[in-house]
Amino acid sequence: MRKLISFFAAVFLASFVLLYVSSQLNKAEGYSGKNTLTVYNWGDYIDPELIKKFEKQTGIKVIYQTFDSNEAMMAKIAQGGTTFDVAVPSEYAISKMKEDGLLIPLDHSKLPNLKYINPRFLNLSFDPGNKYSVPYFWGTVGIVYNPEMLGGKKITSWNDLWDKDLRNQILLVDGAREVIGMGLNSLHYSLNDTNKKHLQEAKEKLDRLTPNVKAVVGDEIKMLLVNEEAAIGVVWSGDAAEIIAENDKLDYVVPKEGSNLWFDNMVIPKTAKNIDGAHQFINFMLDPKNAAQNAEYVGYSTPNEKALDYLPKEVTEDKRFYPDFESVGNLEVYENLGKRMLAYYNELFLQFKMHRK
Repeated sequence: MRKLISFFAAVFLASFVLLYVSSQLNKAEGYSGKNTLTVYNWGDYIDPELIKKFEKQTGIKVIYQTFDSNEAMMAKIAQGGTTFDVAVPSEYAISKMKEDGLLIPLDHSKLPNLKYINPRFLNLSFDPGNKYSVPYFWGTVGIVYNPEMLGGKKITSWNDLWDKDLRNQILLVDGAREVIGMGLNSLHYSLNDTNKKHLQEAKEKLDRLTPNVKAVVGDEIKMLLVNEEAAIGVVWSGDAAEIIAENDKLDYVVPKEGSNLWFDNMVIPKTAKNIDGAHQFINFMLDPKNAAQNAEYVGYSTPNEKALDYLPKEVTEDKRFYPDFESVGNLEVYENLGKRMLAYYNELFLQFKMHRK
């Protein structure tokens, strides 16, 4: 027993020494809770030069971590243990995070640059009064296609994808809401439909699409389309802009039946240790010049009205990516479906992917 106690005492002492040394090294490098900021964002979703600029202006060291889905991000924050000072969830995730007490209210007095956001993107249903969130990027889900590879054919509808001539020509993003939503929209149902009969109908229709689906993929969808490995891709609008910039043979369309209108937003999670630094970072990203630089790098549409003055006209006047609001009336924002229904969407999506095999 005495040996066991001595062993645990030695382990405790070693752990304490390591923790102390680590703390001292961090201090020596200038890192502490007040001058370190951990940002949790989607991959390749910020201009790295802006992080350097923020660090230089504020003296705050930014630790940048990424996630690949709202669900993964929410699970990590809910678990605690890891400090995240700023995160960038989508609208339906914000509704869920509010319900679960995962967000800290924003102090608008520390966000003077909020005045530059187009009012169209404020006070939306998922966060009335923007108590918890600030707009970051927005866009749509649609179809990128290569007219040359399709013999000059134009795509205007989700239902065009079921054409038998498109065998092995379609790439789909690896997202349950996007793919199941495509099936629902093709049947003129809502993206937020919770009627299981409608959802089964959509899944069965998607199964009939499988001969045309070459692959269900992640970020590599961009390079595959640029390199003309497939003629069609179902993608987010910002990815479409990046793809078209690399290969101007391609075009992008939001199908006439409707689609998703999405918003990604900056929030302060409950895990935050540097709340003042988080407000500084959010306000920095709301600066019009910074927002314009970020939009040009990432390729997504900025909600920052003043930032549009600093972007090329060929970007801001491109109706594929900056549509008139009158023309997006048939687009829907994803709603928080609840844990059980979201699990059902994921189950149907998994069944669809297994059906392909």
